Amino acid sequence: MKKDPISLGLGEYFISQNPEDILVAYGLGSCLGISLIDPRTHLSGLLHAVLPGTANPQNLPGVDLYKYVDSGINSLLGAMLKEGANKSRLIVRMVGGANMLISPGMKNSFDIGTRNIETARQTFQRLNMTIAAEEVGGHIGRTIHVYVAESRVTVRVIGEKERDI
Repeated sequence: MKKDPISLGLGEYFISQNPEDILVAYGLGSCLGISLIDPRTHLSGLLHAVLPGTANPQNLPGVDLYKYVDSGINSLLGAMLKEGANKSRLIVRMVGGANMLISPGMKNSFDIGTRNIETARQTFQRLNMTIAAEEVGGHIGRTIHVYVAESRVTVRVIGEKERDI
């Protein structure tokens, strides 16, 4: 019997090395689905980040670090390394960051998707990590799947077929 995918909600992450696991973040609009995969060990992580940056840089108790792109990436990376991933082997893929609220005269400061993308790119640059593939921006929602057994990541847009990125 096939196992159901592990669905991540807003501000959640999951790490797995179980070849039966499929990690998924459905309907990413302005949110980002960020995957980190160590292809040698098949250790795979997925983050469903909601907002660009935490207003709590001291990481005070009670703040959900995975809700934010910057602290979420740092926390996911730390958790992956603790589980045995090798930073130099990690493959980064990113999906989402759409501008779902389109309105004439709307300022870009409200475009959370674009700000999420910029924050992720800056965070990975600061960490000296390269984004291997991304499907971001635009005005459409997307779903990301991480297939642990194959170290494979796919994206799907409503009405289209799932495809590798």
